[in-house]
Amino acid sequence: MTDVSLSAQHIVKRYGGVTALADGNLEIKAGEVVALLGANGSGKSTLSKIITGVVAPDEGQLFLDDQPMQFATPQAATRLGISAVYQELSLIPDMSVAENIWLGHEPLRFGLGLDQKAMRQQTEVLLNLFEGTFQPDLTPDVPVSTLPPDERQLVEILKAYSLKPRLLILDEATASLDGRQVVRLFELVKRWIDEGMAIVFISHRMNEIFQVADRVTILTNGCTVGTMPLSETSEQEIVDLMIEGAIPPEETTAAKHTVPADAPVRLRVNNLRTNVLNDVSLEVRDGELLGIGGLQGQGQNDLLLALFGAVPYSGDVTLSGEQVHFTHPRQAMAKDVAFVPGDRTAEGLLLIRSILENLQLPSWSKYGRPLNMKDAASSAQTVVSNLKLKMSALDAPVSTLSGGNAQKVVIGKWLLRQPKLLLLNDPTKGVDVGAKSEFYQLLIELRRSDTAILFYSSDDEELLGLCDRILIMHDGNIHTELAGERLDRKHLVAASLGATHENEPNE
Repeated sequence: MTDVSLSAQHIVKRYGGVTALADGNLEIKAGEVVALLGANGSGKSTLSKIITGVVAPDEGQLFLDDQPMQFATPQAATRLGISAVYQELSLIPDMSVAENIWLGHEPLRFGLGLDQKAMRQQTEVLLNLFEGTFQPDLTPDVPVSTLPPDERQLVEILKAYSLKPRLLILDEATASLDGRQVVRLFELVKRWIDEGMAIVFISHRMNEIFQVADRVTILTNGCTVGTMPLSETSEQEIVDLMIEGAIPPEETTAAKHTVPADAPVRLRVNNLRTNVLNDVSLEVRDGELLGIGGLQGQGQNDLLLALFGAVPYSGDVTLSGEQVHFTHPRQAMAKDVAFVPGDRTAEGLLLIRSILENLQLPSWSKYGRPLNMKDAASSAQTVVSNLKLKMSALDAPVSTLSGGNAQKVVIGKWLLRQPKLLLLNDPTKGVDVGAKSEFYQLLIELRRSDTAILFYSSDDEELLGLCDRILIMHDGNIHTELAGERLDRKHLVAASLGATHENEPNE
């Protein structure tokens, strides 16, 4: 691996009337990790895509190994040793793990036909980099469509690494990974850095930034506002640079309040079972935000999907005192239940359609035939204002939005229906601190209107800061309920690992 240095200087990129980058700057050299931080819409993804040839800049200059450079295509960047793992995965579901990893640079036999044996063997070598962090059924020949999100993310990382990059961009690459996988990825990052690779690391998990990066570069409103060694800064200084007026960490618990013991029970679940869940029971009261925690892949997703009618289940479910059994999401929606997925690209949005169409997706029927577009646009605009959605126009494609603003659309389309039970599946994954603060304020308002909320998050601190109670799931069961004095990180981690009360850390 030859050394690499890259410099992005005064990069400008406009999309119509929206300036995604006004003055983007980034410097990175072989053997270092630079964290690229900024609020959603600050220009991180745009700058990354310019570096990898996905997007062409309007102004500014890239220098690769001190030579002026502009990549006409992603392939041009790849040939010069630049690769990326993006927030939205690029895998083809119906193809195998091996086919996805080697797509476009498949091993050939004698320079002619595809060498299937070599491709499988080389895939096994790559998978061994994460040995012990995934299930045994993750093999070179398994279709990607059968894999859970964390394993798909591993395949995406290995796909980028298979290109033997000199510069690797990791854009929220840890967002879907569990703790073991993150630890292993960071071990690999250190190895790759020692071998001379340069890595741009994008994450909204501050502890990861300080754990793995050497320097941090911060973007605000499309401009690079600071670059500094992490040894010479603090979390608060970084947050202050990322977004003006960010809610201080101590105020993120504002959504927490005690629900009266006599508050009506909105949802009661008894002995719920699916292919993943085993005898799950719980209650959520009006105005309550009930947290669902535990390591990823322990049944949290199945629980929420079953309650929304998207996964077959057995057991008793009572909603507002009425026994229900949803076999399709339409039935749940008719009973004022809403579901916000964490994977906005695959499950939450129609990327080729407009912002207006996405916001009104579950609600078009109430605007008559022919559609009253004026009323639909007016209702959508109210949600846009309430959520402080940054966009150019309602008729702009939703694909033009930043990650955080796109997630606001996913949430906003359900707010138009004024749900009584809101199911949230890791809704702030990959969202910056500013957008999270706005989301927490939204939770306050929903609770004041007596909306019952069942909230899964992969962020332990988020659960601890927001919830009165947290149910910890382990192997498809609710292992532990945390509340009161036991609502702390020590007990949460112990319960997530499946520890019994007796085996938890000493008080």
